[in-house]
Amino acid sequence: MEDDISQRSPKSVTNETVDSLTAELEVPPGSQGLSTALSQERLAKFGPNRLQGHTTPKWLIFLRQFNNLIIYILVAAAGLTAAMGHLTDTAIIGLVIIINALVGYYQEANASDALEKIKNLLAPMATVYRDGIRQDVPSEALVLGDLVYLEAGDNVPADLRLVSADNLRLQESALTGEVDAVAKQTQALQGDIPLAEQTNMAFASTAVAAGSGLGLVVATADHTELGKISQSVANVQKSKSPLMREIDGLGKGISWGIMGFSVLLFLLGMLTGQYTMGTLALAIVTMVVGSIPEGLPATTSVILAMGVANMAKKHQTLVKSLPAAETLGSVDVIATDKTGTLTKNEMTITQIITPQTTYRVTGSGYAPEGTFKVADKIITPSQHPDLRQLLEAGFLANDTTLTQTAGQFTINGEPTDGAFLTAYHKAFPDKPAVQALDLLPFDSDYRYIARLVKTLTGATKLYVKGAPDKLFAMAAAGDPHFDRRAYEALTKQLSQQGQRVIAVGEKPVPTNTTAVSHDLLQAGITFLGLAVIVDPPRDDVIAAIQEMRQAGVKVKMITGDNPDTAVAIANQLGLADSPHAVTGLELAALPEAERQQVMTQADVFARTTPSDKLAIVSALQAAGKVTAMMGDGVNDAPALKKADIGVAMGMGGTDVAKDAGDMILTDDKFSRMQTAIGQGRRIYANIKKSILFLLPTSFAEGLIIAFTILMQRQMPLQPSQMLWINMVSAITIQFAFIFEPAESGLMQRPPRTSNASLLNKHDIFQMIYVSVLIAGIGIIAYDWLLSAGVANEITASTMMVNIIVLSKIFYLFNIRTNALVISKNFFSNPMAFVIIGIMLGLQLILNYVPFMQGIFHTEPLTWLEWGIAVAVGILILVITEFDKVIRLAHRRQKGKTPLAELSE
Repeated sequence: MEDDISQRSPKSVTNETVDSLTAELEVPPGSQGLSTALSQERLAKFGPNRLQGHTTPKWLIFLRQFNNLIIYILVAAAGLTAAMGHLTDTAIIGLVIIINALVGYYQEANASDALEKIKNLLAPMATVYRDGIRQDVPSEALVLGDLVYLEAGDNVPADLRLVSADNLRLQESALTGEVDAVAKQTQALQGDIPLAEQTNMAFASTAVAAGSGLGLVVATADHTELGKISQSVANVQKSKSPLMREIDGLGKGISWGIMGFSVLLFLLGMLTGQYTMGTLALAIVTMVVGSIPEGLPATTSVILAMGVANMAKKHQTLVKSLPAAETLGSVDVIATDKTGTLTKNEMTITQIITPQTTYRVTGSGYAPEGTFKVADKIITPSQHPDLRQLLEAGFLANDTTLTQTAGQFTINGEPTDGAFLTAYHKAFPDKPAVQALDLLPFDSDYRYIARLVKTLTGATKLYVKGAPDKLFAMAAAGDPHFDRRAYEALTKQLSQQGQRVIAVGEKPVPTNTTAVSHDLLQAGITFLGLAVIVDPPRDDVIAAIQEMRQAGVKVKMITGDNPDTAVAIANQLGLADSPHAVTGLELAALPEAERQQVMTQADVFARTTPSDKLAIVSALQAAGKVTAMMGDGVNDAPALKKADIGVAMGMGGTDVAKDAGDMILTDDKFSRMQTAIGQGRRIYANIKKSILFLLPTSFAEGLIIAFTILMQRQMPLQPSQMLWINMVSAITIQFAFIFEPAESGLMQRPPRTSNASLLNKHDIFQMIYVSVLIAGIGIIAYDWLLSAGVANEITASTMMVNIIVLSKIFYLFNIRTNALVISKNFFSNPMAFVIIGIMLGLQLILNYVPFMQGIFHTEPLTWLEWGIAVAVGILILVITEFDKVIRLAHRRQKGKTPLAELSE
């Protein structure tokens, strides 16, 4: 029999009776538990109750950041420049390589931290019965069949099938998303039961909120529900962000193109015999280093880093990896947990319905701030005896406490009970002046809670609150005229709207009564009314969802709630015009193809498991959607890691969720997503602008060398001059894009598609003609100065350096904005002028400081030569602006906005 014992799925265990399961696991009857010998045998067979992690060594994670083509070429270029003695350029290229490696390492290494946090969720110790003796053992020593004792305050050490439960309630919100503690029982369940409804199970890492119980260990370590989440997190492969994929593809294409062209050019140069091997080799290396945009990774990283810093400083958003900041701009679907993300996870009474009237209650959450209204008029609660009676009854029939710490109101106990405490204190500052005599705790068998008190007048009263159907029967027993059908219809209507309804009653009892009994209650009570309770949406959520819908971003809600509640909340939030809901069980019953389709089309997912959330995110990504996942619980961790960007709650989120996510909202405000998406779009736009600026100006440097070799002319630029342009002017000027503000209308356009190319056809056309213009005009001006006898070779070379630099400066004004250069956007980026000023200062130093003239072979320029350089820059700006005028006119004819090109 022992060989047949194995780890079991909770779904199958829930259907078994305690007797059959006890026999199957060979557990002695009663509270004997396993023998020590048998527990040691099973421990050797199944291993310790410890979550295993197969993490990649950090050194290996770091080394594999160097495994891409552009890094190989940059390493080779650094080696060649070092061999030639150009150590400054070598140092800059090496710094770019290291920065890229560190960014990639940081992003990948963070993912493994979530696994460590999950491992630490298992309770360190467990109370078990072995050899008939109750004893504490390390949780790692638990085995199948162990009989574990649970009481309030314990963390469940393994997955247990409950065999006894005394008012046992477990807080499972981190695992299932349910707000309230779940009442547990021991009877076998029928059918395929969702995780949140497996009431005869206790799952590892959940907490005992009340009561006590015994449970048989049916799953340990990686076989527990927590272990399955841990394995999901470990197995999820994080895909690269859209921008990183685009830049990788662009970098490979450019790198292969430059290398191929360089080899061809070298062979042509050798065939002409015009240059020596050393001169030709140096020219080719200079061309490669000048043409490869090694500044691109650095600029991209700095733009991302500045965006991340800005989001943390101004928008309470911590982004853990640089690419994630840009990914936000690509998001077109947000899959979000409901509890604690869209809602406050703080139950709130919004209506009180007494036999006399209906009261509206304002305010949300546990902070006792709000008013009471009748027909939209604020009333004084103390002047309404029916309201006061209900609030006092709800306050006293309670075993939860409400406390304030550092300005935050929190509860210790049940959220529903906390809602009554808050509602009472909204009306009355002081507690009811009574003497508590006895309490009947809430139990799932009878579903109400009652307290016996003695008032200041010496009267003894019994207060009760609980499930409406239970209290309606009591009210009918106490009052034959009680309209039970009307209240049942009202309760059903409110429940279908996603609201929780609690009934409240009271009963005077003889003064010698000292204990609460069910018989007293069943004999009849006075019905005081109903309290309507909701988990309210966060204050900022509704407006944020509407603005994101305008931006083309869909929001999908994933929750453990029942479908009716979920749809009601989705309607309240404005999630969609007509929200469509589907449950986890319904998804599981569908064929694969249809399931994938439903997961992309549904707006609300109810009764979901962690594996459902992971499947939903995967289906959205497979459909080409750039998906953000928002969550706060352990059950969200696999989906948070899988998503293109995982967003965890900073205040209410678990450590596991925070480590699995790419971004943390420090104040838990959903509306931060709208701001973050806007910042992501701005970052993407600025990175694209920097690429459109950097590539043609870099190619122009290489083309000057290429044209010279093809024309078999003397090299117009010294290697040191090329390095100056490349490492100082290009890097300095392109950093102006770091500070470029978002252009208007950025959040009124749809997100770019995930398969969109970074550069469209016009971008490529513009890069070609700009690079050819700069290189061609520069060579013509150089030749004219020499042929006209106006200047010598050193002066002509100096002028060419300034032509390239000033062309970059003027071209910058064309690329900065999608509007024309002469517009209100001209001064929108003051830092651009500061950076241009620094660059011009460096150029003056290059031209006029003697030791710089010696190093870089430069001479002072005349007004004519400066005028030529400025004229070339202006010509580049005029041509590119004329191109922009044509494009803007063409887009207006098509009804497109100027910003549309950024998403094409």
